[in-house]
Amino acid sequence: MNYFAPKSAAERYARGRPAFHQLVIERIKDFLSLTELLPRALDIGCGTGLSTVALKSLAREVVGADVAGEMVALARRAEGVSYLISAGEQLGLAGGMFDLITLSQAVHWLEQNVFLPEARRVLRAGGWLVAYDNYFQGEAQENESFERWHREVYLEKYPSPHNSPSSMMDEAAAGGDFTLLRHERHPHTIPFSLEALINYLVSQSNVIAAVEGGGEEIGEVRGWMRETLTQYCGDWAEASFVFDSPIWYFQRIG
Repeated sequence: MNYFAPKSAAERYARGRPAFHQLVIERIKDFLSLTELLPRALDIGCGTGLSTVALKSLAREVVGADVAGEMVALARRAEGVSYLISAGEQLGLAGGMFDLITLSQAVHWLEQNVFLPEARRVLRAGGWLVAYDNYFQGEAQENESFERWHREVYLEKYPSPHNSPSSMMDEAAAGGDFTLLRHERHPHTIPFSLEALINYLVSQSNVIAAVEGGGEEIGEVRGWMRETLTQYCGDWAEASFVFDSPIWYFQRIG
């Protein structure tokens, strides 16, 4: 199942996902020692364009690619940004077009043995491939009860349907297409009200698998979250939720 192909899931994604990307973009800029804009960058698994528009800080021209047409239809527009409905494993773009490829929260959806050679093909010699994520840690700084709700209630009802991206990163590091330059992590917090938190959680593949894939009603899911969160965590206006953003920096070999 392509979890983000349904229009209803794409709409929830566009509404619920936080814009953390500029934090990572600044890290990329510093690590690559970029003093001027790159000519072209490609954002694989662009979703609704948050990660794509953020790349304008690094490149004059940015292309966002995603296999889910409903996500691309809702993608943010900006000067110098264009979008392509395409799988990352088969882009249909000319070779050597890009100076930088990024993947934001997309690594675990790709067939790595097919994607990595394709990424190498469309990158210029010496170009960079940067993959990053934004893991929700299931913790709220102001409310210790939330961790128990997330672990014992939410994940029991809606387990994660995908795997860790670490296997792809290991393969990229060990293969002949790229060399690993660095792997770093950046813990940070994002403030959510109760309703903003629910909007975020119902955009996750955990819930999409149950709603679009399993027939649950989204209104009932929202109601269940609101009720059980209040039972475990009490009433609260806003809290700071912990995320962790790992970044892998690769450079094309040859």
